[in-house]
Amino acid sequence: MSNLPPNEPNPYLNDPNSGTAPAANPYAPSAQTSLNPGVGGEVEQIRRYHLNHEASVKSIGTLYMLGTIFMVPISLFMLASAGGGGLGPEERIVIAVLAMIYFGLGILQGFTAVGLWRLRPWARIVAIVLSVLGLLAIPIGTIISGYFLYLLVSEKGQTVFSPAYQDVIAQTPHIKYKTSLIVWILLGFLLLLILLGVAAAVFGG
Repeated sequence: MSNLPPNEPNPYLNDPNSGTAPAANPYAPSAQTSLNPGVGGEVEQIRRYHLNHEASVKSIGTLYMLGTIFMVPISLFMLASAGGGGLGPEERIVIAVLAMIYFGLGILQGFTAVGLWRLRPWARIVAIVLSVLGLLAIPIGTIISGYFLYLLVSEKGQTVFSPAYQDVIAQTPHIKYKTSLIVWILLGFLLLLILLGVAAAVFGG
């Protein structure tokens, strides 16, 4: 039973018609949570949270550009050799076709590299296709391409290619990134494979 008089309002009830807001609960959890704890504003926290992933994605572009530097001259050399003497018509056609494929892939990788450096969404799609094809190069190519696919299709990978993240980058020009250690290791493997291929072509021929 209530001890209040029948005409007295209950002071513990919140009247929706009154202008008084309900008292805040000091034990209620905060309604706003940051993407990643750290120093600085929310935009800086978002940038720093994705910074390593951003650096790794851009390093894929560096590897692609390295491939362009090697593939384009090699394709031109193959075209020149196809036009030389000592080869039959069928051999010339095969070498010329391979040279054009190498040249096309080299140019495609070059454009994709620039797109990845600028975090363009179309470059992400092209890189995913190239990485799927790279899975067939067992075993090293499978490992490298698998890591590339993780960087490109993961949640962070989707975020760094979004227009909203471009605005974050524009607001945080003072935050710089460094190339991922894993990417440097992959780069070393790639250079080693190229050197082994060149050595095999020179000394094996």
